[in-house]
Amino acid sequence: MVDALPPQRELFAVPAEVAYFNTATMAPQLHAVRAAGDEALRARGEPWNIQTADWFDDVERLRTLAGRLFSGDAEGVALIPATSYGFAVAARNLEVPSGSKILVLADEYPSGIYTWQRFAGRTGSSILTVERRPDSTWTESVLAALDERVSIVSVPNVHWTDGALLDLVRIADRTHEVGARLVIDASQSLGVLPIDVERLRPDFVISVGYKWLLGPFGLSYLYVAEEHRDGEPLEENWILRAGSDDFARLVDYRDDYLPGARRFDVGQRTNFELMPMAIAGLEQILAWGITRIEATLAQTTGALATTLRNLGFDAVPEGQRGPHVLGVALPPALRSGIVPHLARANCFVALRSTTMRIAPHLHTTPADIDRLVVSCEGALR
Repeated sequence: MVDALPPQRELFAVPAEVAYFNTATMAPQLHAVRAAGDEALRARGEPWNIQTADWFDDVERLRTLAGRLFSGDAEGVALIPATSYGFAVAARNLEVPSGSKILVLADEYPSGIYTWQRFAGRTGSSILTVERRPDSTWTESVLAALDERVSIVSVPNVHWTDGALLDLVRIADRTHEVGARLVIDASQSLGVLPIDVERLRPDFVISVGYKWLLGPFGLSYLYVAEEHRDGEPLEENWILRAGSDDFARLVDYRDDYLPGARRFDVGQRTNFELMPMAIAGLEQILAWGITRIEATLAQTTGALATTLRNLGFDAVPEGQRGPHVLGVALPPALRSGIVPHLARANCFVALRSTTMRIAPHLHTTPADIDRLVVSCEGALR
């Protein structure tokens, strides 16, 4: 058993009167992240004090921290601006036979879908969209569709609309069995659910940093399997080349890249203003520990699911959902009005498709839960 954490509200810049349950859209800000940003802006205002090492040191510090989320493999981490960039890197470096299938989930987040649609048009492949079958889980539905026709499996750990869980181990095993490639969008799970890249053997894993990793907008992460690390980057910028730390010799143009997945880093990766904020966010995540975060949020969503079911709401069942996101199916009469109704009570959730998505974090207190339950009860009247 993993010990849950007590509420960590004092570490977050969330007012006492606000019940924020929308981490799946954007994380509440840690005081430490805000302080790091303030200090970074101050330092950036004095460019005469920025030294050559400052272009590289924090970048590698962040890469090392992020590597701890990927079985300790920092050499596999590239720093990117967005999930769309990560999907584009994957699409640039994967090859598929004409006529093969790219497996995706129905109602999946658009960035990956648009990338694979373009990829399919270029390669003569096609999209295989898996619907969740009635009385079936996403995992079972994916496994039923996954056969030798499939060349790429592109799935998340939890569905972004309602937090429904996919068993990545079973899916990865079947993916490798049929000889397909595996791309994981971990944007809605990294920082809460572990990604064991040694066990899963994905080709690429993509995650934003501003949701469950508690970092700033504009810094994201791409894990690249070792076999792809000599692949083709999206862009050719100066800082990705070997010897880029010798500013006096930048015009001694070189063909060789920095080692590992660094060739896939975005230009202007240093991002003096955001880099310290991302570091502060990851340091706090790792200090708490992924397993303790998972256990704590599972308790929160479990308690909410029980109470909301007693009110008549239909929540995704335990065992079929991630520990940190609770999807609640809404009848048509409630869909247009429940989010603004809750907002008027300073209680913030999201509506995705026909689902109320509830996404707490360690700032969530029993008072927040009570506020949400009372507000939902009021919406039923």
